[in-house]
Amino acid sequence: MHSPFYNRRSFLISGAAAAAAASSGITPALAQSWTPTATMRGGSNNYAPGAPLVDRLGRGFWVSGTVRRAGDGAPLKNVRIQIWAATTLGGEREPRNHGSVLTGPDGRYELEMEQIVPNFGQPHAHLAYDDGTFRTVFLRPVMSSARDTSVQADFVLAPA
Repeated sequence: MHSPFYNRRSFLISGAAAAAAASSGITPALAQSWTPTATMRGGSNNYAPGAPLVDRLGRGFWVSGTVRRAGDGAPLKNVRIQIWAATTLGGEREPRNHGSVLTGPDGRYELEMEQIVPNFGQPHAHLAYDDGTFRTVFLRPVMSSARDTSVQADFVLAPA
């Protein structure tokens, strides 16, 4: 059996590299490239430009996620995300099923709404970023079951 060779020099070099990474805010386990989120097919169906900012669109179902900048993954605050879906109140075109929220300082957003129901056989939500600072992205996450009470959709946005 061959044992690895360790000496004081290799120990100091490894320690210095780890300290440099830690002081820069980058840790080896977290260092990664954040690639932009691609628009999903069918994501823009029934989109209504300028949906108002809302506190909620009902009760019992939660849509949430995070919004980050492509490249470095920095959380983006005060980014407007539009959300709409077919719910127990009606279809995707129903104005009571459309609303926008802003992300917090940590890039997180959430919106409580009525229970999402299947539309064309699939329970799903629609989400959009379209404010112009970054490239427009439409998402259409499909839930695994019509009984789910939440869905999450994360955005990684690239400059426009």
